[in-house]
Amino acid sequence: MCRDQFNRIEVVDPNQPAIQFVLFYFPSVEKGGAVYIMTNTYHTVFYTGVTSDLITRIYQHKTKHYPKSFSARYNIQKLVYFEAFHSIEEAIEREKQVKKYRREKKIALIEGMNQHWNDLYEGLE
Repeated sequence: MCRDQFNRIEVVDPNQPAIQFVLFYFPSVEKGGAVYIMTNTYHTVFYTGVTSDLITRIYQHKTKHYPKSFSARYNIQKLVYFEAFHSIEEAIEREKQVKKYRREKKIALIEGMNQHWNDLYEGLE
C-alpha cells in the first residue's frame, strides 16, 4: 500500500499564523486510485468515496453533477481527507475499511492530515 505518493507542502502566513495553506501535488499514477472523505459546511455529514480521478470526482461533487445523489442532497462540498494508492484495487480495499470506521475514527483521520478542516480541493494540482 502506498499512501504517501502525494507531496504535502504547508505554508504559514507569518502575519497571520492561524491561517495555514496546504498544497498537494497529486501525481497521476497509471491505474491508481484515491480514497477521500468529504463533508458539508457544518461537518455534520461525511461521505467516503473511492476514485481513479480525484480532481474530476471532487469537482462532480462540488457542482452536484448527480443532483439526486447523497452528496448533492446533503450538500457535501468540502474535501477534508484523501489517500493516494498505486492501484485502484488498493484504494477500494482501503475505502471498505474507512467506511466501517465510527465517526470518531474518521475525525481522527481527518485531523491527522487536515487539522483545520480546510477544503483540500483547492490545493490539488
